Amino acid sequence: MSSSTFIKGTLILTIATLFSKVLGSVFRIPLQNIAGDQVLGIFSLVYPVYMVALTLSVAGIPIAISKIIAEEQAKRNTDSIKEIYVTASILATLFGIGSFILIYCFSEPIANALGGQSTRLALIVVAATLIIAPYMAVYRGYFQGFGDMAPTAISQVIEQFVRVALLLTIAFLFVKSGLPDEKVAGGLMAGSVFGALCSFIYLRFQYVRSPLKQTSSRAYSSASFTYWSRKILKLSIPIAFGAITMALINFVDSFTISYSFQKMGLDEADINYMYGLYGRGQSLVQIATVLATSLVLPLIPLLTTKLKEGNKEQVSQIIGKTNWLTHLVSWPAALGLLALTLPINLALFTDIQGSWVLAVIGFSSIFTSLTVLSTGILQGMNAAKMAAVMILIAVILKAVANIYLVQAFGLLGAAFSTLAIYIILFVLNSFAIYKKTMFTLEKTSVMKMMVASVFMGAAIGIPTLFLDITYWSRFQALSYTFAGIVIGTVIYIALLLLLNVISQQDIKHTLSGTLPSYRKGRN
Repeated sequence: MSSSTFIKGTLILTIATLFSKVLGSVFRIPLQNIAGDQVLGIFSLVYPVYMVALTLSVAGIPIAISKIIAEEQAKRNTDSIKEIYVTASILATLFGIGSFILIYCFSEPIANALGGQSTRLALIVVAATLIIAPYMAVYRGYFQGFGDMAPTAISQVIEQFVRVALLLTIAFLFVKSGLPDEKVAGGLMAGSVFGALCSFIYLRFQYVRSPLKQTSSRAYSSASFTYWSRKILKLSIPIAFGAITMALINFVDSFTISYSFQKMGLDEADINYMYGLYGRGQSLVQIATVLATSLVLPLIPLLTTKLKEGNKEQVSQIIGKTNWLTHLVSWPAALGLLALTLPINLALFTDIQGSWVLAVIGFSSIFTSLTVLSTGILQGMNAAKMAAVMILIAVILKAVANIYLVQAFGLLGAAFSTLAIYIILFVLNSFAIYKKTMFTLEKTSVMKMMVASVFMGAAIGIPTLFLDITYWSRFQALSYTFAGIVIGTVIYIALLLLLNVISQQDIKHTLSGTLPSYRKGRN
């Protein structure tokens, strides 16, 4: 895959992932408005369990096969590609069905650990997606291995659009019918099943008619399955831990925050409500991390190919460029969320409950983005095992921190533990990457981005401290938020130009569909 293909793939995925992430996050706003914080809380408790099961059920196979296919293409071993695809499909299907059976059989104790039986129905329904989604994910990994990001991008949009449309429709109808919260939450999870099914149908159709479809005449045998399954699993299992960084942290939150609230004497309804408040922040962070998520998918096979070719200089340049771009976008996004916490909370969720939690989680999005990116870089550099070990360490620390801090400070303790854990992960990942390849990150340029973001955040955020937003209407809060985003963007770009971080030429390149220039030595 060439650098130009990488840039094109990144732009395609960025647009598609932005759209799907916006849908996947913004839908929580009308869901909360329709069904309340308790249903949002049940959803936020259950969904990380499903996401972890989904990723582990395919054991990182989509990313692994994209990496292996890129390697085989570099060696021109085209006959092996069909065997890789067939083996991955068998493994993903077996793991997906197995994961569904496990969740179904143990749904009662899992629900108890999540705070009560009100989460069980939603857990069982969403787990049914595991029967379809793993096989669907194999197609995405297959196309990504050839550097074709369009099928992945389009399938993401289809899946998310169908899922959200059905989810909100079911929520509205069930609430209107007066059904209890646990049945509303269980019904709306059916949207995930149908979303995955529609995405799978599209990907299968694209594969059948694609010139990338493999027609090798070499017979597939049990020996082929044994050889490729060992290779795929050896690579994919550690990749799986890297791929579920955010989901695994959210998974730990679901259990440890609930456990802490139970220890504090809260009942099931109160736990669901409190976690609904926490879920407000999680939905906004997903939007703020969209660029890093989009960069990772094409980045892994690209780095793999360059390392196979022995082109360490290009590897260093690619890592430097993607880090620079992530800092460029993520700092203003994080400071913007922090500055506009109060009007955003009121505009989107009808009140300002949990605003401090929202503020801390919003600010943590910068380190979440950098962690997602750096984990992907380690995977592309054949250091997936190292990344997995770091994530396991972070998960253990997160669990311990939650149990202590939530009982001491409530939801705010969980938010601060999230911030601390992502900072630790980012530092560990960066140190590991730098030891393997001495990439150049323009520290002066990044510092200027941080300064520009702070000034921008202060300009749009300080006025909210002197305004009585509690009594604003949602329209007033939304208007201030929109104005803040526009003014903040103008201030940030103006400061970047003034500080010589970017140039007018960079802006023209961005608008025309290419990345801003990344010139070594720019101050």
